[in-house]
Amino acid sequence: MPHGLSRKIRVAFILQVVMASLAIVLSVYLISAVVKRSLVNAMLREEAAHYWELYGASEAQPPPNTYGLRGYMVLKGRSNLVLPENLRPLRPGFHELKDDGVLVLVDEQPVGRLYLVFLRSQAERLTFWFGTLPIIVILLAIYLVSWLTYRASKRLVSPVSWLATQVAQWDPRRPDVGALAADRLPADVQGEPRQLAEALHGLGQRVSALVARERNFTRDASHELRTPLTVIRVASDLALAEHSPPKVVRSLQRIQRAGRDMEAVIDAFLILAREAETEPQSEDFDIAEVVLDEAENARSLLIGKPVDLEVTCNAKPRLQAPPRVMHVVVSNLLRNACSYTDHGRIDVIVEQDRIVVRDTGIGMSAASAERAFEPFYRADESRPHGTGLGLSIVQRLCGRFGWKVELESELGRGTVASIRFHP
Repeated sequence: MPHGLSRKIRVAFILQVVMASLAIVLSVYLISAVVKRSLVNAMLREEAAHYWELYGASEAQPPPNTYGLRGYMVLKGRSNLVLPENLRPLRPGFHELKDDGVLVLVDEQPVGRLYLVFLRSQAERLTFWFGTLPIIVILLAIYLVSWLTYRASKRLVSPVSWLATQVAQWDPRRPDVGALAADRLPADVQGEPRQLAEALHGLGQRVSALVARERNFTRDASHELRTPLTVIRVASDLALAEHSPPKVVRSLQRIQRAGRDMEAVIDAFLILAREAETEPQSEDFDIAEVVLDEAENARSLLIGKPVDLEVTCNAKPRLQAPPRVMHVVVSNLLRNACSYTDHGRIDVIVEQDRIVVRDTGIGMSAASAERAFEPFYRADESRPHGTGLGLSIVQRLCGRFGWKVELESELGRGTVASIRFHP
C-alpha cells in the first residue's frame, strides 16, 4: 500500500521534524547575531558606565584589563599613541572589526574617550553557551519526542494497516476471510480494529455466500431454462412436419421464432451474469445473416403500419463472438425502431465495422437521449411496447464484448443507433 496510513504518518512526522529543525537553525542564527551585537554591546556599555563611575571617584583608575576585555583611555588633548593602530580611526559607538576578530565600544565623555575591546572568541563562547547549546538541547528533545510519538502512532495504526492489507488481498469472487476470524487475529488487534475485523469477516462471509448463490443460479438456470425451450422447439418442428392449415403453420413458425428469441435472451442474460473472466462460447459468424434474420422477424411488428423496413449490406463482415448476443442486440434496436416509428421507413445498414439502424420515428429530445440507456426509462410512456430495458441490455452486452453503441436522435425527425464492433 504505497499511500497507506503508516506512510502518511511517517511523512507527517518527517515534515514536522524538518520544519522544526529549520525553524531552530534560523533561531540559532538570529540568536547568534543578537548575542554578538546586542548582548555584547549592552555589556560593554555597562562596563563603560561602571568605569566612568570609578574614574570619577579616582582619576588614577586604570582602564579595564581582563582575560576577555581590554581597555584604553585617551584623555582630551592627549596623544592617542597608546592606542593600537586599528582602533585610532574609530568614531564613538559600537564597532565590529572582523579582520582583527574583536568587538569595540568607543565611549566618549567630556574628559576623553574610553575604548573597550572584547575578543570575538569570547563573544562566540557566549553565543555557544547562551544560544547554540540550549537550542541544540531543544532540538534533540524535539527529535526524541517526535520519534517516540511516531513509534506510538505506528503501534496504534499497525492493526488498521494489517486489516487493510488483508482486505486488499481478497479476490472479490472468492474472498479469503479466514484470516479475519476471531481466533486467528494477531494479539495487537484489539478494541475498534478487532470490531472492524469481525465486521469485515461477517461481510466477507456474506459476499462468499452471495457469489456461491449467483454461481449456482447461473449454472442451474443455464440448464433448467433451456430444457422447456428445447421441448417447445422439438414439438413445433414435429408439428410443422405434419400437414396443417396455413394459419396453424404461421402460428407454429411464430412459436419457433419466439423460442429462438427466448434462447438468445437467456444466453445474453447468463453471459452478463457470469464473471467477466469467464469467456462465453464464441464462434465465427456472418453479421449480415444475423441482421437479415432479425429484420425478417421485426417486419411482423410493422403489420398495419405505413413503414418500410429495408436492409442494405455494404459489406460482409464476420465476427468472433456468441452469435446469439448479436441477435439480442440487433433485435432490441429493431424493436425500438419499430415501436417508435408510425410512418416512413427504417433503414438497416451493414458496414465493415458497424451496424446502423436509422428510423423516421418520433425521435427524442437531448434530455431523453442522455437517459436512453438507463434501465426502465422510456422516452414516451404512452407507447404500449417495451419495458425500457432494451437499450440498457444492449449497452451492457456491447460493453461486455468491447463493442460501442452510439445513439443520435432529434425530436420529431427520428433516431440513428449504431453498433461499432471494431475499434
